[in-house]
Amino acid sequence: MKVVVCVKQIPDPNTTGQLDPTTHLLKREGVEVVLDPGDEFGVEAGLQLVEAQGGEVTVVSMGPDRGIDAVRKALAMGAAKGVLISDDALRGSDALTTARVLAAAIRREGFDLVITATESTDGYTGVVPQMIAELLDVPAVTFAKTVEVDGTTLKVKRQTEAGYDLVEAGLPAIVSVTAGVNEPRYPSLKGIMGAKSKPLDRITCGDLGLDGAGGGTAGQSITGVEPAPQRTAGSIVKDDGEGYKRIADFLAEKKVI
Repeated sequence: MKVVVCVKQIPDPNTTGQLDPTTHLLKREGVEVVLDPGDEFGVEAGLQLVEAQGGEVTVVSMGPDRGIDAVRKALAMGAAKGVLISDDALRGSDALTTARVLAAAIRREGFDLVITATESTDGYTGVVPQMIAELLDVPAVTFAKTVEVDGTTLKVKRQTEAGYDLVEAGLPAIVSVTAGVNEPRYPSLKGIMGAKSKPLDRITCGDLGLDGAGGGTAGQSITGVEPAPQRTAGSIVKDDGEGYKRIADFLAEKKVI
């Protein structure tokens, strides 16, 4: 069974994020960076599946050269191979460009199952997994709290506000897992040392055939960033029998009704 897990290196979420004053992008140089905590659950889910079913886990990441550390941590946890797509043209990429690049890398590796977090801790778009599924033309199952594979069938308990839904999909497929789906293992000393000898590919957009309009550009630019206005005090409406009119007038003024 070939499992591909998408991972990402992000600024440590336990610290205050900073924006570059020139590019308005999140600062990634000169700050503490870590493997996205949400991705650790995905790596663990993949490792548990191949330990039960046989096969191997490949981790795929897109980011600057420094992102190799996040890939190496996943290798130290037990993944068999790592792939880092690093290209200056991808700096500040939007969600769709990110999905195109990751999908191309995943297709290049081959897969039975792709595992992702529900969203990255630094971006929070929550749409990349579904975009990858569409680009790869495979089913997408989201918000998984358990992941099992029975033959060629993916079985998932999909978390909902009321509990969970039982969802099945044929392989190949992509599944995004929630935090708490498992308890990610800590890399052992043996795992850390062994990670140095595992295959690790560093590739660019050109290697994926995504130069120019094919996806080798960021797809967006941030022209300005302004602080959110301070929250102002609200209004108290005392109901003297006409309160409903004041509320209706307020909603009409705000164009809610």
